[in-house]
Amino acid sequence: MQINEIMTRNVEVISPHTTLKEAALKMRELDVGSLPVCDGERLKGMLTDRDITIRATAEGQNPGSTQARDVMTAAIYYCYEDQDVAEAAQVMEEKQIRRLPIVSRDKKLVGIVSLGDLAVDTGKERLAGEALTEISRPAKPTG
Repeated sequence: MQINEIMTRNVEVISPHTTLKEAALKMRELDVGSLPVCDGERLKGMLTDRDITIRATAEGQNPGSTQARDVMTAAIYYCYEDQDVAEAAQVMEEKQIRRLPIVSRDKKLVGIVSLGDLAVDTGKERLAGEALTEISRPAKPTG
């Protein structure tokens, strides 16, 4: 099964110039913890609630003037829409991420896949369970 068969399309995104306050309000409205950051249709990064807390709030940055591009995670992992679902699950396991952006071969954001998508839409609860086990492993301390 290909990723494009289970991904969520029409993903809500923010621009790199969106303020953290605007992003946080959008996260609350959508009840999500991350938003893709796009410049047009091009994926530039992901902004998570953790990015806002650790990279901005903890550093005393103003959420009304700090932009998403200032604290977003720019080194993002993604899969192509024509890849196999098992490949997406593997990336999610290895990189310990719960939501994976999906792009077209010309790198335009076309969707997103979550752990729930893996379990519900594929009927492969074991695949999602294995991914969740790996994603939930504690990170090794740095330093």
